[in-house]
Parts: sequence; C-alpha cells; structure tokens
Amino acid sequence: MSIQNISTDKANKPTPILISLFWALLAALIIIISVLVSGWFDLLPEKYTGIIVPSAFALFLLLSIPELIFAIRQRLEKLFKRFLILTGASALGIFVSFVLHNAIYAIFIYFFGEGFWERIGIGDELFFFVLAVIICPIAFLAGIVGSIVLFVKRRRM
Repeated sequence: MSIQNISTDKANKPTPILISLFWALLAALIIIISVLVSGWFDLLPEKYTGIIVPSAFALFLLLSIPELIFAIRQRLEKLFKRFLILTGASALGIFVSFVLHNAIYAIFIYFFGEGFWERIGIGDELFFFVLAVIICPIAFLAGIVGSIVLFVKRRRM
C-alpha cells in the first residue's frame, strides 16, 4: 500500500465528533418520537410536559447545526458526505420551515386581518408547513438510512 493511498483513506474517514453527532441526532429523534407517540407522556405532571418536548426539540436543533457544519467541512466520499449533509440540513430545515410557517402565517394575519386565511379558502400557510411536516422528515430519514448503510459498508471493508 502506497503512502498516497493511506493518506487518502484517512482523509475519507469521518471524525469521531461527526460520528458522535450523527448518532446523537438519531437518538434525539428516537426520544422525540417516543415522547410524542407513547402513552407515558400523558402520565407526567403538566409542569414537566412543557419542558420535555421543547427540550427534546431544542436538542435535535442544537445537534443538527454542528452535524451539518462538520459534514460540509470534512473530506469524505461523495455519497457518504451527501447523506450526512442531507441528515443535518433536513433536521435544521424542519425548524427553519416551522419558524417560517408561523412567521408568514402571523404576518399575513397582521397585514390582511384576522380571517385572511379563511377568506382565501386555504385556512393555513401550506408551503412551509408541508416542508416542516412531510418533506424534511422524509429527507432526514433518507439521510439517516443512507448514512447507516454506508457506515456498515465502511466497517466491512
């Protein structure tokens, strides 16, 4: 094995920080889903319900930003890098779309009146809502699955 192949192989290996951020982001998603889907959430006192869900979502957001930055900065195989970027960008996109959905909804109500959305027959701002609830989560799952497949493939090599 030549020196060039060894240095190229090391350049394509993800750093432990990036790997840790990736798995922590997946763990945060699992926590969010388990909190929202499980019945134990309803058993908690009301003062804790206002803390757990926002904290889990904040953790998800705070992990997505450095994961995206590390994925962009690292020299990795093209497909692997794309899946990692997709994972971080879609996780961040969920929050950006959520904020933009609410901001646009509020701005249109502020300028055009209380019943604006009902008057135009929509009832709600749809573009960013669909991005936050459907498109970005699907892209996140695609990024997670693709990255895990490539993680496993790298381990076997």
